[in-house]
Amino acid sequence: MAENSMFTEGQFLLGTFASNCSSGMSVTKIEERWVNSWENNVKLAKLLDEAGIEFMLPIARWIGYGGETNFHCDVLETMTWATGLLALTKNINVISTVHTAANLPPVVAKQIATIDRISNGRVGLNIVAGWNKPEYEALGLQLPATHEERYEYAQDWFDAIKELWTKTESFDYDGKFFKMKNILGLPQPSRKVPILNAAGSGQGRTFAVNSADFLFTPAIDLERSKGEVAALKEQAKEAGKKVGVLTLSHVVCRPTEQEAKDFYDYFCTKNTDEGAVDNLVALQFAHAQSFPHDLLALIRNRMAAGHGGYPLVGTPQQVADGIISLHAAGFNGTTLSFVDYVKEFPYFRDNVLPILEKAGIRKPWNPAAEQ
Repeated sequence: MAENSMFTEGQFLLGTFASNCSSGMSVTKIEERWVNSWENNVKLAKLLDEAGIEFMLPIARWIGYGGETNFHCDVLETMTWATGLLALTKNINVISTVHTAANLPPVVAKQIATIDRISNGRVGLNIVAGWNKPEYEALGLQLPATHEERYEYAQDWFDAIKELWTKTESFDYDGKFFKMKNILGLPQPSRKVPILNAAGSGQGRTFAVNSADFLFTPAIDLERSKGEVAALKEQAKEAGKKVGVLTLSHVVCRPTEQEAKDFYDYFCTKNTDEGAVDNLVALQFAHAQSFPHDLLALIRNRMAAGHGGYPLVGTPQQVADGIISLHAAGFNGTTLSFVDYVKEFPYFRDNVLPILEKAGIRKPWNPAAEQ
């Protein structure tokens, strides 16, 4: 079987983020905000699949962020979401986002391997070590006090999964947190499963470098990002690994710059769900290190627009130039979010993707070669 398309050399990867969540990535009150119905997710998956987009990535969420909209209060569970979408598509990869604390390694290993069989090897795994304390409490769990503990647990969790995916006879697993007797993990994935992880702390990035194929980090200031991305890749190289570094972006693409700015002003500036943004920013400060804390207060507007994503706002050429600048900063790909994914993606597909192909950061889409 050919290698998963996420590992294609010379391709700046594109995917969507959080279409399984109510409101997507935009903390807005407008009526036109994203409705995360199954019907809308299927429409989006088929549009992306036919356009050659590499992946769809969900957020695993168990409670909302409050505010007037209770942002992210309605979220489709990621394993079942991925399975359904993969059964209805042909080429795109669909990632499942999994919290280590809420899911046992043998269960996740078998779920992913089963989805691999359903999808002909197009499933990925996004590992979340945990950060959202209120969410842990809602699940009846206790958030470990330190990042070190969270990532020690995550490392043991994933080490167990790797053994389940490689050993062909029953074995005993004797880890720090997991003890398994006479376990066998069949079926196993048919090819290498792309492993993703978003980490901002030193411990988190060490975990990602050692265990993941792709690390997510925000692109807040591209000059700063150049150094961070280069350092991450060097850290991986020293560990004998190769990792891709991905970021997240929010797209408002319109025929004119003024139209794009007007819509951004409408959904973000004038109709922000202020309470939800306050809660989101406060939780990031309190428990997470995905965003640099010295810059977090400066990007509140980005939190409202696209959950902290890099803004790609303007004409097709301006949006393409923004993506090209991410590539120049060393990123290997970006997620895309829209206020309404299904309504807005076709314009992006028809007008931005050709510019990226002409610039040489994406290859022309040939669906026959992928099937």
